Amino acid sequence: MRIGKVIGMLTLSRLHESIRGSSWRVVVPMSESNLREGTEPDSEELIVYDDLAAGEGELIAFTEGAEAAKPFYPSSKPVDAYNAAILDKIDLQILSNES
Repeated sequence: MRIGKVIGMLTLSRLHESIRGSSWRVVVPMSESNLREGTEPDSEELIVYDDLAAGEGELIAFTEGAEAAKPFYPSSKPVDAYNAAILDKIDLQILSNES
């Protein structure tokens, strides 16, 4: 699972019947340094299936690949990235390597 920032919406003019009525967000993945320092992400954008109605500027937790299609089991949808959660707060802690 990764964290990303919603930067826009996507509207489809043609779509597969199995995803009719779905919402899509344009998301930029965030690095740990983006989260710690509050800097804007500079990664390549991706499109995420969103049934939670995330708004522009919100942080989300998303999955990619085979895990993105798991919420739709046993039916299948052509989804490569899925919004699993809208994040209200992120608390980053430094983990020690000491045993």
